Amino acid sequence: MASISNLSHTLPLRIRKFGPSYFSLSTLSCSISQEDVHPNNPNSYFPKRGQTLELVCESLAFKGKGLCKVTQTGFVVLCDRALPGEHFIGRVTRKKGNYAEVTKVKTITPPRDIVDAPCVYAPYCGGCKTQNLSYDAQLRAKEEQVRDLLIHVAKFSRDDLESRGILKPIVPCDIQFHYRNKMEFSFGPLRWFPKESLHERRVDAGSENYALGLHAPGFFDKILNVDNCLLQSHPANKVLAAIQECWRDPQLGFSPYDVHSHLGFLKHLMLRTGRDSATGLPEVMVNFVTSSYKPELLKFLADKVSAFPEVVSVINNVNSSVGNTSVGEEEYTLYGKSCITETLRGLTFQISANSFFQTNTYQAEVLYKLIEDCAGVRGDGSEIVLDLFCGTGTIGLTLARSVRHVYGYEVVPQAITDARLNAKINGIENATFVQGDLNKIDENFGKNFPKPDIVISDPNRPGMHMKLIKFLLNLRAPRIVYVSCNPATCARDLDYLCHGVAERNIEGCYKLVSLHPVDMFPHTPHIECVCLLELH
Repeated sequence: MASISNLSHTLPLRIRKFGPSYFSLSTLSCSISQEDVHPNNPNSYFPKRGQTLELVCESLAFKGKGLCKVTQTGFVVLCDRALPGEHFIGRVTRKKGNYAEVTKVKTITPPRDIVDAPCVYAPYCGGCKTQNLSYDAQLRAKEEQVRDLLIHVAKFSRDDLESRGILKPIVPCDIQFHYRNKMEFSFGPLRWFPKESLHERRVDAGSENYALGLHAPGFFDKILNVDNCLLQSHPANKVLAAIQECWRDPQLGFSPYDVHSHLGFLKHLMLRTGRDSATGLPEVMVNFVTSSYKPELLKFLADKVSAFPEVVSVINNVNSSVGNTSVGEEEYTLYGKSCITETLRGLTFQISANSFFQTNTYQAEVLYKLIEDCAGVRGDGSEIVLDLFCGTGTIGLTLARSVRHVYGYEVVPQAITDARLNAKINGIENATFVQGDLNKIDENFGKNFPKPDIVISDPNRPGMHMKLIKFLLNLRAPRIVYVSCNPATCARDLDYLCHGVAERNIEGCYKLVSLHPVDMFPHTPHIECVCLLELH
């Protein structure tokens, strides 16, 4: 099979409502028959749904999918769970205007850098898609994805990135398993039983069909039953195993929630792990999300899990809506405390059932140290910090000890309540937290605080709204530290801040000094980035 030269292809990707952006697709190869291509138009090739293709994967795309290109035409094919160097047969399941998606049917030659996945659920679970790829190879792939986005979306040249040293080496995570302090599992009446081929899925009927676990890939209503997860803490796994032992007992009267009929009681199980600030010992919160409030029914499970010494809190969130979210409109404490604690950068934080907190506490220490270094706080107590998307105040409070004042803004009311409480717990009085939607700011927004010396912006996956970008360009703070959990929207926003938006007559006024990729979640496609921008 002939391979194509090292080409680059860009695929339109609508990242936010105000316009498309692009991400780079690395080279892969694919063999097709000559009759599939019109002799007068070699770009006319388009695979048919259900057609099988023989593919070779050479790199990973953003979000962890394998990238393939048809040898003769460069037509792009994406395959979930294809790894670099893997030679395989794929079946076309979806087709778009300029690319197709395939599901792997058979591996002919295994991928490069392959390792044995320690988790028995790894071939089927949607969480750890790259667990069977060596960790060094995972890091290389993530770093290359960020580089491609900076070139094709943020419009920096490769020479510029290298000569100015903008893109730093990715920061690895020393703890690659049992690093998550929060896991959410779903109850359901449709247990998913995987076969050897991932494209073949079935659900068996019967009383043993109830499941507690993670959603099967591609299904919102079918659950892969799991007894433990190698990403969550050991104490949380003990709790999960204890619940799995008993909840299906028909004498207990539990029924899993059915997303089709909207009947059933148990919706989700959320397990959070913290550390006691005095002893350093683990604290586990068990949160049962149910469709109604029936404390007498939950008492058995509450008593069962509270027998573990690490369990200090059992919560019941009641979500009576037909939706299947894990946040309830009512919350009840069934056992112990309503919050657990965690220590980060020398500060103590209280974490409630629905609080946002960095999911990998160990790597959050590394991340926040990097943010502090990029912020370049002088330490003389003279600087003003504007903390956008502040959440529960973790970043702003770690900086507050060295600056004059921190002003934090966040849309979630409970997060602001938690931020104020965390400031009080740590004796920090120079931090103000305000609830507000940063996607809906107006011309009066900047009048609520003095001009900042440093802006911290840590948006969620959609990135920053154009209104906020325009505000920051007009504000002209000397330094911006942009913390992103989505490199694609991060690259788009960096382009706007540095190069402007020509169609809107907006000029950029910042230069990108550095970008540090951080691996917060090993074995997953997620990448965190810490970017330092300086006014020029």
